[in-house]
Amino acid sequence: MRKPWIVGLLLSAVLLGACGDPASEPEAEPPPAVPRASVTTQQRAPASASPSTDPAKPPTVLYLGDSLAMEAQRVLGQELRRELRATYTSAPYSGTTLCDYLEGTGERSLVPDADKAAALVRRLRPDFVVLQFWGNAWGYTPCMDGITYDASRTRYAERYEADAKRLTEQIAAAGETRIVWVLQGPDPITPERVRLVNSLYELRAGASGGLLADAGGTVSAAGARHSWVQYLPCTAYERAHDAYCTQPGRGRTALHRDDDYLHFCLAPTTSTPKPCPVRSPGILRIAREITRVIRESR
Repeated sequence: MRKPWIVGLLLSAVLLGACGDPASEPEAEPPPAVPRASVTTQQRAPASASPSTDPAKPPTVLYLGDSLAMEAQRVLGQELRRELRATYTSAPYSGTTLCDYLEGTGERSLVPDADKAAALVRRLRPDFVVLQFWGNAWGYTPCMDGITYDASRTRYAERYEADAKRLTEQIAAAGETRIVWVLQGPDPITPERVRLVNSLYELRAGASGGLLADAGGTVSAAGARHSWVQYLPCTAYERAHDAYCTQPGRGRTALHRDDDYLHFCLAPTTSTPKPCPVRSPGILRIAREITRVIRESR
């Protein structure tokens, strides 16, 4: 049983959803090629006029999500540019869920109108829209109208499914693109909630011709997809790159900090949301899986 102060600490980390400042920051990002719609939007290159159907043509990718996307956005951009020469834009907001990116939510949303999913699709014309949401379940997102998983799992499921459908429809109406639903990793507090959220993503992808990226599977133990672990055996890539195999003598690497079971950034959380500033194996695993799905779907 977790002690109350530990649960409070973990919840604070979830709400803040930002990585802290280490002694040295990574190399600075290039300046944006177009004006930013918000302080969190990271623009990488001019967007193409229409979706690409040519596998040889670099894709345009839009990345939306919550604090997990906030911490992973820089690494995903690096992987997409390195592997696919992609044009990449990210606009995550910590603490959000699907309804925050719906148009028509107004002041009840944590995402400004300019960064709503449909608004960004109309402006950027991406080939792929990657959606990474852990599934806000505690009621601190106003647009959820106080519906929480703990209070009513049925209402939570119905609302989350409806929001996923509505978001898909708004994105489809805004432009020709493919949605990549990112399946989430294990949750040690409410493990069945992640099963529910992932099943809804699978349902929505199947109904709308979307794609699934099982990034959560890359941070789960073999044969135990929904059992939370802090450490996993190092992959071949991690063994070949010492910074990603955090415990080489034991042949394993850390996915989470001791004080944060949700996020994969190995730097402390702070109140200022930003991309993860340190090498973090879990984030790289997630980014490489999303990149693989996009590469193989072209």
